[in-house]
Amino acid sequence: MGEAHPADQLVELAAHDPAWAGRFAEQRDRLTDILGDLLAAAVEHIGSTAVVDLPAKPVVDLLAPVHDLDAARGAVPALAADGWLYWPQDPAGRYRLWFLRPHPAARTHHLHVIAYDDPQARALLAFRDALRADADLRGRYAQLKRRLAAAHRDNRNAYTNAKGVFIDEALRAVGIDPPHREVLPEEVLPEEAARPTILDP
Repeated sequence: MGEAHPADQLVELAAHDPAWAGRFAEQRDRLTDILGDLLAAAVEHIGSTAVVDLPAKPVVDLLAPVHDLDAARGAVPALAADGWLYWPQDPAGRYRLWFLRPHPAARTHHLHVIAYDDPQARALLAFRDALRADADLRGRYAQLKRRLAAAHRDNRNAYTNAKGVFIDEALRAVGIDPPHREVLPEEVLPEEAARPTILDP
């Protein structure tokens, strides 16, 4: 297991907090203003913080479904000006723009900018909805998350990678063919996310 980068946040799970919905709504409205006509649909609350009764890292994930990913790259300076830190070396950069705020050691939000018709966007929403609808699935996922959080407390990417098989099986169970999943680097964490690539528009 790799050592945590000193600027990165440990994997620590918390019980579901109703305040997470408010933290989502605040950033949803800001992102809607910033992205404007680039958005193809409403900004969505995804990930475990979007599911009641599920433990989660206390970091709110948002999905911004855009018409065109290349066109959305033009919004990176505006997002940076609003406090979003862009990770240009993201292994999944072929289909998304990935950001966090306010900095890696004390994250409150992650942002996934993905084309609205990309299979990855559909999979993120389908997995969230499956967890919301199925208490047994939620319970099994919670058990897995607790075990992986203990095993990979100092390596967020290893924690994320290890959940992949479960997520793919859950998607197949609801009739979704899981899209290809990039393996995140487990030895070198995304320290590049500590600073926006573009500081000035």
